[in-house]
Amino acid sequence: MTESEHQPLRIARDARGVVTLTLNDPARFNALGGEMLTALQQALDAVARDEAARVVVLAAEGKAFCAGHNLKDMAAHPDLAWYQQLFAQCSRMMLTIHKLPVPVIARVQGMATAAGCQLVAQCDLAVAVDSATFATSGIHYGLFCATPSVPLVRNVPAKRAMEMLLTGDFIDAATALEQGLVNRVVSAVELDAEVEKLVASILQKPRVAVAMGKALVYQQRELGMDAAYQLAGQAMAVNMMDGAAQEGARAFVEKRAPAWK
Repeated sequence: MTESEHQPLRIARDARGVVTLTLNDPARFNALGGEMLTALQQALDAVARDEAARVVVLAAEGKAFCAGHNLKDMAAHPDLAWYQQLFAQCSRMMLTIHKLPVPVIARVQGMATAAGCQLVAQCDLAVAVDSATFATSGIHYGLFCATPSVPLVRNVPAKRAMEMLLTGDFIDAATALEQGLVNRVVSAVELDAEVEKLVASILQKPRVAVAMGKALVYQQRELGMDAAYQLAGQAMAVNMMDGAAQEGARAFVEKRAPAWK
């Protein structure tokens, strides 16, 4: 086994600027322990600094996409400061996904529970295999999934989210699609091709417009209607001053395909 296969996270980047981060701890169901969180944070920070990066695909090895935090580790450290540090580290990583200037697509090939379900919800887009299952299952062990609830209630209707949080019961991929937790559900053999369709579509768009759009959508979501329109109008005005938008407008008028720089 090579040294890279021992790493909790595999990192690949292609010539298009597509960065694939693969959770690589299948024996522990890709749990979000300290080592995995550190590796993810470092990789995401590197993407944030990479002006040529265009898309992140978050994938996983094994039967599970991510089982959330490792309860064995948590039981072994009955210390408030240890728990606070763990959840702060995880929240920082989730917020980095949220603030990243490029879209993050979850490639969900298996079960996603607790903070693993949170990870799917935190990504901008998600494609799941039809056998994938999702749960915020901490309540079964006396731990309400408080941090997973943050992106969950911003993805699915409140009563649906509360049912998942209060019961801890699994939902299947079809239900996750219906409720808005994932964008697309396909068979296992179609998974990579379906992810690639989203990637290819995003790559056709100007990076600056995608970055501004992602930031705007999440900012305005937290505001009242008046403030949201004010922020959105300003964002569009600034966006139109960018060279890519100017080229797009000229291309529309001239009835040709835009030539992005």
